[in-house]
Amino acid sequence: MLRGLATINLWADDLAAATTWYADVLGVDPYFERPGYVEFRLGDYQHELGLIDSRHAPAGAPAGPGGAIVYWHVDDVTAAFGELLSKGAKEYEGPRERGAGFVTASVVDPFGNILGVMRNPHYLEILGSPADAAE
Repeated sequence: MLRGLATINLWADDLAAATTWYADVLGVDPYFERPGYVEFRLGDYQHELGLIDSRHAPAGAPAGPGGAIVYWHVDDVTAAFGELLSKGAKEYEGPRERGAGFVTASVVDPFGNILGVMRNPHYLEILGSPADAAE
């Protein structure tokens, strides 16, 4: 039934500032924009990260970080975590070894969303990098 991530959406009270911040973090400009919404394509599989003006949030949506964390694969969790902090994110959970080559960390972006980063050997296996997956 679930075949893969189509779009991950984050909310922002200041969509223009969030667009600028994420363009800097991701190193790309949005590929799609319409009033109240922008979308970036990123990573090996060109997954979509959408930013939505908070005015369009469903009724009752939490104003602060939610209970779910989406982790994006990175090659170096400590370096990615440090870079996010240097760009104004706040620590949610520092780098943590999870065993068997898994490392995670997460931050709260300047707009109140949790952004997770992870080194995941399974991601590398699927990508076809068995040498990297063995590290």
